[in-house]
Amino acid sequence: MIMDMQEMLNEYLALAKSQGFVADFKGAAEYIRQSTATFRYGQLEFQGAPKMFTPEAYEVIEDAAETTAGILEKVIGRYLDDADYRKLFPFSEELEKLILLPAGYDSLLPISRLDIFFNEENFDFKFCEFNADGASAMNEDREIFNAWNGSKLWAKFGEKYRFKSFELFDSWVDTFMKIYGGYKKRVENPTVAIVDFLESATNGEFNVFKAAFLKRGINTVISEIRDLRFKSGALYTKDGIRIDAVYRRAVTSECMEKYDGIKDFIAAVKADAVCVIGAFRTQIIHNKHLFRILRFPETAAFLTAFENAFIAAHVPETYCLDEGCFDIDAVLKDKSSWLIKPADRYGSRGVATGGDFSHAEWEGLIREHTGQGFVLQRYCPPYKTTNIYCDKDGVEKKESYGNMTGMFVYDGKLAGLYSRQMTGLVTTHRNQGRVACSVIAEKKIVA
Repeated sequence: MIMDMQEMLNEYLALAKSQGFVADFKGAAEYIRQSTATFRYGQLEFQGAPKMFTPEAYEVIEDAAETTAGILEKVIGRYLDDADYRKLFPFSEELEKLILLPAGYDSLLPISRLDIFFNEENFDFKFCEFNADGASAMNEDREIFNAWNGSKLWAKFGEKYRFKSFELFDSWVDTFMKIYGGYKKRVENPTVAIVDFLESATNGEFNVFKAAFLKRGINTVISEIRDLRFKSGALYTKDGIRIDAVYRRAVTSECMEKYDGIKDFIAAVKADAVCVIGAFRTQIIHNKHLFRILRFPETAAFLTAFENAFIAAHVPETYCLDEGCFDIDAVLKDKSSWLIKPADRYGSRGVATGGDFSHAEWEGLIREHTGQGFVLQRYCPPYKTTNIYCDKDGVEKKESYGNMTGMFVYDGKLAGLYSRQMTGLVTTHRNQGRVACSVIAEKKIVA
């Protein structure tokens, strides 16, 4: 008998009611407080029930992730090879030059997190966004799993079900070093630098990645990208450590905004003095205008019939929020069917859905953001499920949440999942929601 996801969740919630949930949650919260799961927006808010995917659901998601990765790699390849296709993208001349620089290795999309709204009843889904090199939250999932693993509730639930969590750190080191192994200027014992604008970084997560590299005997440092220095044909940290390979966590939009502060890093990239995983060409899939371009005939021409049908079924309608590019009357009249988001930011900043505003407020937002680098997208209601947690006073709370599933893809292969749940219509910069650790769950076979 195949269990469905809702059936497992209901069983877990019923068990929690009789198993001293509050004490277990307090123990998990204390673990999280002292853990490496640092969070830019404050204390990590986590759930009392994991997101349990059946093997059947995971198989569908795995196929979706790897199909999408294949499509995105084709798009990147066409952009690099076809000057006419490049004209469809809204990149500045300087960014286009960076995108076109040779990477020195074959992988077109080393790491990504592809976010979807997954319907747990029929296994249909719609895409929310694509994240490339700055993809994060691996450590949130890891630490929440660690916080609950060994609790009385999980021990009791584990009498009937087994959980399989996702390993996202050693597997990334494997992928990173495989890609680096194909780098034309590779050295025998490279020094790796994890680089970002550290005010934007998830530093606890960086430390876990660093430890995973070090465990493999790979010398690794964490560096503020503005502190890097290019001299004598090589890239160095401020302490004079020569860098051979970069795990770039600094997102491209922030690199372009703070361009004057990272000129040494840019100079090293232009000189092909360091292996950068991933190269700036990953920005092709990170920009939200890609959702429009995926539906263009210029894209359909180099994709298969299956891939085009996949896009039509799962990529929401998307338009430029510019004069003449959308029917403003229809968008104002049917406000609950639309959302706006900036084309090139991260962390859900600037996302707004019409269902959260009055007609007058929505019209004001549409007019204010028209021509300001935003896209308009068909709103896809997330699938809702119930979850539990304890508030700061230790009171058990049960609420309904919309679900977003992130698919971590390492060089074309699904590595694991990330689950964020929100009470609002969308996850925004101000409403980050709560995180549930993701597991594959199945009933044990009793002899």
